[in-house]
Amino acid sequence: MHEPGGPDTETKPLPSTPTSTPSSRIHSPPKHSLFRLCHSLASVVMHPIDFCTTGMFIIDDIYPSPSAPDQTPFLNIPGGAGTYSALGARVLSPSPQSKRVGWLVDAGHDFPSLLREIIDSWDTAILLRSRDGLTTKGWNGYGANEHRAFKYLTPKLRITAEDLSPELLTAKSFHLICAPARCIELVEGIKTRRAELGQSLEEPLFIWEPVPDLCVPAELDNTIKALEHVDIISPNHAELSDIFSVVGNTESGDVDGQVIEDCSSKLLSGLSASRASKVSVVVRSGKDGCYVASASKRAWLPAFHAPTPDKVVDPTGGGNGFLGGLAIGLVRTGDVVEASKWGNVAASFMIEQVGVPVLQTEGGKERWNGVVVEERMKEYSMRCETEGSR
Repeated sequence: MHEPGGPDTETKPLPSTPTSTPSSRIHSPPKHSLFRLCHSLASVVMHPIDFCTTGMFIIDDIYPSPSAPDQTPFLNIPGGAGTYSALGARVLSPSPQSKRVGWLVDAGHDFPSLLREIIDSWDTAILLRSRDGLTTKGWNGYGANEHRAFKYLTPKLRITAEDLSPELLTAKSFHLICAPARCIELVEGIKTRRAELGQSLEEPLFIWEPVPDLCVPAELDNTIKALEHVDIISPNHAELSDIFSVVGNTESGDVDGQVIEDCSSKLLSGLSASRASKVSVVVRSGKDGCYVASASKRAWLPAFHAPTPDKVVDPTGGGNGFLGGLAIGLVRTGDVVEASKWGNVAASFMIEQVGVPVLQTEGGKERWNGVVVEERMKEYSMRCETEGSR
């Protein structure tokens, strides 16, 4: 494996670069050196924010598996949980709805101009701030036995409630990726700052993505405490089974549906009476789709690419993208099962390439990876109706 940035490294071009054809819209990069909001504070009422993530933007260097025939790395790829969750919401929000998707990017003095063009082409409600020092950067590769590995190459800058602009604070939903204790801190901080705005705002939805390192039995009590503050918890199937120290896969390697259902029920059973009917567990299960559990609903939904696994190029960002789509779907439909369908469709675009999906506009319609999202949504909804949930 090449060392990052080594002199003998041939790099691939960004796979997500907007093409310079008349069908592609590329907006000018931000003009302000300190930060840029796509909307003024005065436009909050006119253009409300449906979604905001507290996940980070990271510039990724992605190195292939040692067994891959092509060892050429992808460098300077937009990544991070914040980026992919915002994109998950964005693919389901064609312009001008794109302006309802909020997120925050801290750009160091090394921030590539090409990435600014790509981000700006998404036309979202982004808060882009200049940062002293280097942009947060990550190395994605493989360790022993070809296990995927990640490490930070530069210091990370965590996003707090204090970092959110007044506009982003008005969001109808928030994506949180953090430990249980920090989840509670973020929810309380966001609510406090929203109250300080002096506006009449409905209670927002909080979608919590627990961090893998703390999905352990020792954190079960803290996880239940955090559940009292959110509307949805969404671990993947391995993280959920790890919380209860059980095996979440069958001997053949498939997700053990019964184990996932039992663990989800255990989480819900720990809730107080006042929250029991308001919290859902949505378990992301890779090629096996997702499982949705609440006080009144239980459903398995298939992954969009289950019939076409060859379309899956890199699963990076699929889970984060799912949650952005889920949040937007929940805001716009109010139904957690329907919203999870939105999440599965959003995730499908994240995993079709290394890096982020490509946006183009043709004939007045947006296309992501050459596909009209509305058409994919219809296809998936019909499949769910035909196959049913299990």
